[in-house]
Formats: sequence, C-alpha cells, structure tokens
Amino acid sequence: MATLAFPVPAVAEPQQLPRNVEAEAAMLGAMMIDNRLADDLVDKLEPGHFFEPVHGRIFAAIKTLRGNDMLVTPVTLRPMFDADEGMRELGGPAYLAGLTGSGAGLIGARQFAQQIYDLAMLRALVSVGRTLVDRAMDTSEEVNPRAQIELAEEELFKVAADGGSENTVKSFAQATTAAVKMAERALNSGGNLSGVTTGIDSINAKIGGMHHSDLMILAGRPGMGKTSLATNIAFNAARRWMRDMADGIAPKDSVGAKVAFFSLEMSADQLATRILAEQSQISSESLRMGKISRTEFAQLAAAAAELENLPLFIDDTGGLSIGALHTRVRRLQRRHNNEIGLVVVDYLQLLSGSGKSKDGNRVQEISEISRGLKTLAKDLNVPVLALSQLSRAVESREDKTPMLSDLRESGSIEQDADMVWFVYREDYYVASKEPKRPAEGDSSKIFEDHASWAAEMERVYGLAELIIAKQRHGATGKVRMKFDPTITKFSDLAEY
Repeated sequence: MATLAFPVPAVAEPQQLPRNVEAEAAMLGAMMIDNRLADDLVDKLEPGHFFEPVHGRIFAAIKTLRGNDMLVTPVTLRPMFDADEGMRELGGPAYLAGLTGSGAGLIGARQFAQQIYDLAMLRALVSVGRTLVDRAMDTSEEVNPRAQIELAEEELFKVAADGGSENTVKSFAQATTAAVKMAERALNSGGNLSGVTTGIDSINAKIGGMHHSDLMILAGRPGMGKTSLATNIAFNAARRWMRDMADGIAPKDSVGAKVAFFSLEMSADQLATRILAEQSQISSESLRMGKISRTEFAQLAAAAAELENLPLFIDDTGGLSIGALHTRVRRLQRRHNNEIGLVVVDYLQLLSGSGKSKDGNRVQEISEISRGLKTLAKDLNVPVLALSQLSRAVESREDKTPMLSDLRESGSIEQDADMVWFVYREDYYVASKEPKRPAEGDSSKIFEDHASWAAEMERVYGLAELIIAKQRHGATGKVRMKFDPTITKFSDLAEY
C-alpha cells in the first residue's frame, strides 16, 4: 500500500531587523579617538537609535562627558561601565579599548551616523507595522478601524519627525533670508501684513497678520462672540485666498489661506449658516426659523453660489484628542498640496489629552493640549488660532475686562501662546443691568433711571474690543471694532 506523502511546509526563518552593529562600533571608536567628531555627532543621534543596547549606553555616556566638557577615551568611560552586565558579556571594559583598535571609522564616521539613523527609522517602521497588524487582528474589544488608522498615522508621523534636529538648525544667512522674504511680503501687500490676513484692517495693523508657526489664543466669556470672530477671520482668510488665486497671485505671495476649522462645539451646518447670514446680510435667526422673503432667499442663494468653492474645510467631529487633531490636519495638508495656511480650533477645552495621566489631572491635560497646539503650529509652519474659555472670576469683578490670569485651568496656555486675544463687549453687560421699564404713574426716579440706562446702552451698543494681552512680535493694546449681533459679524469701526 502506497504511503501518501504530504508536503511539509517550509519553516520560514525569522527575518532579522535592519541593523549594522559593525558601523555602530566603528563610529563609537572614531568618537573616542577624535573628540571633535564626538561633538559633531552627539546631537545627530540618540541612544535609542543603536541596535546593540550596550552601544546605546556607550553613546549616552560619551554625550554626558562631552556635555560636561570632559575628555572621552576608553579610560574615562571605564568607570561608567564597571557594573554593566551587557558590557561584561561583550568582554568587559576591554571592549571599549577594542573599539578604538582600528582607525577605519575616522574616515566614514559621519556616513556611519547617517546609516545608524536610517536603520533605526526602518526598525521603527517595522514596529509600527507589526503593532498595526496586531491591533487589526485583535477583535476581542470594540473594533474601531478609523481610530486605529488615526493612531497608526500619528505613530508614523512620530517616526518621520524623530531626529529632525539637523534639519532645524539654520545658518544666520538662512534665517535672514526668511526674515527679508517676510518683510517683502508685507511690503507687497500694501503694508501692515506679514502674515495671514484677519480681514479686519484694524486688527491687521496691530498684529501684522497671523504669523506662520504662531499659536494664538482667542478667549472670552460666553456671549462675547469669540466663535463669531473666529468664524469671521477664517472666512476672510479663505475668501482672500480665493480672490488672490483668481487674480493670478502665486500661493506663496498670498496673504489669504486655505483654512481648516475644527468645530468641537457647533456643527458644520451651523457655522455655514453664520457665514451665509453674514454674506447675504440676513439675520441668522431668520434663516434658522425660515422667516425670509423670496428676495432674501435669492440673496441667500447668490451668496451660497459665490462661496461654493471657498477653501474653508470644517471638521465638526466631537471629542477629538490632541493627537487625532494633529493627524487630521496633516491629512488635510496632504489632500490640499500642503496649502492649508490657517488652523482654527473651537475650542481648546473640548480637546482631550493623550490619556496617559491616570490621576485625571485636568491642569496637566490642558498643559499637554496647549503644548500640542504650539507643536502643531511649528511642525506645519502655519498659524493656529485656538479659542479658550475664561474663568468665572471675571463675573465677580466690578470691571469685567478680562486679563491673562482669567485664562481657565492652566497657566501654560499663556506660556505657550505667541499671542493672547480677549474679545470684550461692554454692551452685553450693560444690557443685563436694564432697570425696571417705566409705566404710566411711575415715579420720575424710575423714568430717570431707565433713561440713563438707555443713554448708556446707546453709547456702547454694537461696540466691541479685541484686547491684545500678549504679543511676542509687537506691542499689546486694544482694537475697537463694530459688532452686528443680527448677522454675528465683526468689522472695522468707522471712527468719527
């Protein structure tokens, strides 16, 4: 009887991770032979970039000694490795001397450093890929593919951003070239603007526009109109971009911007309603209630048609983490040829942190969020406008004008921000103090009180202030504006 022969599956040998231990050894030896090489290379790598853990610890020790301006040789390093088990397995302190036995590494040390870094990046990519596969295969918990994709994108970005210090070091010539280009842009825009326009000339004159890599905090108590102002600014920047492109202006020369608006509180259609109300000059309340005439509807349709291609992209996903926000902005940048020039977040306190803080410390979480927003501005080189709440301490004061100490939950918001703006409307508080309305037969005192209040209300109605409480690039101060509550629009105030 013939025996059936089944094919035996070949056992695949485990694939080795990318590494070059010999290059690590040669570079470390060269650094000990020539300490000038050590000074040049210690900032280009991290201990974690080495495949061999002992090599990583040797590199860390070299970095420590050179940081203290001490000589690095096998002799000076030896006391730091007397109790190192890994070093003992490699032959003990004599291994340090062995690294300097050949001077071959002196010639190619910089190339070895680059190869060590590149291989470390490949290992990190392997790790991200394996983690992604493991998570995708694990269906024991609630399956959320979109969240897994965002997490993978975030981890890939960390790999891409790792070790970029060499690229961030600029010569003074490079820095001055960038500064001259910024000044030329301001000149070509007719003055006042070296950054992205807010669309409100009085604000532009005070701050010079919204500068790349800046974090701007726009804060105010509820009812002050901070979302309205942020929406106005986002719309103005996007419309200016659209007009500049139609006029044939190069994207790099435009003071407008494609805008990413993250609305964690209001829906996209609510924001769109505000913008359409402003542009069609129809009350947003009338639009919501449907109390508009045929003529007004025609105005609305015309405004909608004009703004059909407005480069304003609204993400109204609630409960975003700071990491997910980074991922979504980068994704938008890729989709729009890296032309997203302004990010608006409404509002900061509705973002969540990484969740690593187990004690639920809200102050630490807000600090992490504000640092994350500043990092986003710097990494993508775009201005980030983040709205923030103010504490209730404002309401307990006679003078309701906000100040920096009113920023809610964390002093790090003030510290991380390049600019802090407060929006303040005195008419909001005056309106809340309306005395009893006089009726026939009331005393003259009641009539006088209400007349006095009416006169005060007439003086302040429709006026708003943008208080520049902090500005790294210039002076602080106040900008007076006009506010039309029916269409939620801020504009320049015509002074008489």
